[in-house]
Amino acid sequence: MIQYTTYQPEHREQIISLILNIQQNEFQVPLTIEDQPDLQVIPDFYQAGGGEFWVALHENEVVGTIALINCGGDVGCIRKMFVKAEFRSQHGIAQHLLDTLIVFAQEKKFNGLFLGTVAKLKAAIRFYERNGFTFLEKKDLPTQFPLMAVDTHFYKKEI
Repeated sequence: MIQYTTYQPEHREQIISLILNIQQNEFQVPLTIEDQPDLQVIPDFYQAGGGEFWVALHENEVVGTIALINCGGDVGCIRKMFVKAEFRSQHGIAQHLLDTLIVFAQEKKFNGLFLGTVAKLKAAIRFYERNGFTFLEKKDLPTQFPLMAVDTHFYKKEI
């Protein structure tokens, strides 16, 4: 059974391990923990500013993550959407995490959600498009969008 909850300090090391493993080993995205200092300070970076960070747990193991940054005004930015390979598809984890984030964003009166990803994450791109996200040129991102150097594809969803 999958449980969903907001970030707790005891999740930190498992979150870092999950994300780095998927980025580096599964998709060969050259990111390190040093490139992602937000993972060291999740409460300060995501939760304190009006955003949130959620985890999916299977038997107390972190198997999925998603985060929302309050970028100011009515803009939210999605980050850290990852699901462990053997838990993709059959459990609906990604959909549940995204739906949770969207409900939260609506409650917080966000009007638009933005995200960046890399071209080789084709399944992720299809997932976002199925969920009503539309492709956006980098130049059309809001000025407050926190760019990651590796991101090549950007998406927006009005809520």
